[in-house]
Amino acid sequence: MAELLIYGSYGYTGELMVAQALARGLQPILAGRNADALRAQAETLGLRWRVADLTAAALDAALLDVGVVLHCAGPFSRTAKAMMEACIRNRAHYLDITGEIAVFEMAARLDKKASAAGITLMPGVGFDVVPSDCLAAHLKSRLPSANHLTLGFQSNGRTSHGTATTMVENIEAGGAVRRDGKIVQVPPAYLSRHIDFGLGKTGAVTIPWGDVSTAFYTTEIPNIEVFIALPTGARIGLLLSRYLKPILASAFIKKRLQAKIDAGPRGPTPAQRTRSRSYLWGEVTDAAGNKRVSRLQAPDGYTLTALSGVAIAEAALAGKLPKGFQTPARALGADFVLSLPDVERKDEA
Repeated sequence: MAELLIYGSYGYTGELMVAQALARGLQPILAGRNADALRAQAETLGLRWRVADLTAAALDAALLDVGVVLHCAGPFSRTAKAMMEACIRNRAHYLDITGEIAVFEMAARLDKKASAAGITLMPGVGFDVVPSDCLAAHLKSRLPSANHLTLGFQSNGRTSHGTATTMVENIEAGGAVRRDGKIVQVPPAYLSRHIDFGLGKTGAVTIPWGDVSTAFYTTEIPNIEVFIALPTGARIGLLLSRYLKPILASAFIKKRLQAKIDAGPRGPTPAQRTRSRSYLWGEVTDAAGNKRVSRLQAPDGYTLTALSGVAIAEAALAGKLPKGFQTPARALGADFVLSLPDVERKDEA
């Protein structure tokens, strides 16, 4: 029988994935690079474990009899390539929780190899990008002639070590939008607007969120932007980062920022996650000036990541996912997100 392997199982989000998998009656194999952390986790939970770095030989050994890999060890710009290639060699479905555009585009380039191996490559099975991808697909169904998609999200939750580390890793990357079907690099906070996520209008700026990549494959809409709601000070900080890029990208500054991250809490507490909500908004327009707007409310991003990630892993184990590179909504439909607990969608007339 095909097995589920959770790589990076002892990280903040990895632990949430393992807990959700156990709650769903699964017995995942735990894996990662830290033998001590794995041993302690596995002995506490009574689960099997496999130590593997990201070399081909180690990954091939770890993936023996594995049918699905749920990859939770970022930054994925450094870890995803080796794991995707290992999954293709070993004919194991690949899932991860990235929000990094480069990783989605890498998976898209591996589409034919994955199809030939009979497996699915689906990055972004968590908060990045399940709810926004499903919202994009829903909006496309409401306005099939749409040629412009704008997405946005707002959250009152905290970030984990892993999320913050990925942000530091990509601090010099700037922004990105999609224009006429192509991803275009733009300055940080390239565009700004006020968006009503359902709580009244608030200021938001563009960020290089994964949907700049995935929403195009899901909807074929050629022009895409993604906004995040931020306090005024944070928006000003992003604007200033345009001029401080050489300093922010320096090894010294990155090291200082990483040290600060490592000294802080691993991520939000269960109580903080329970209090937190995620709000998503989307708008499509077409050349004739028609417009449709829809919104989603969902649990905290980390809670949603565990719920959606394990649900998609179950679908992969059951052989219910199409082969090759896939986005969540293209594989599972726009309403998949509504199958998750405490998610609501509303359409604006």
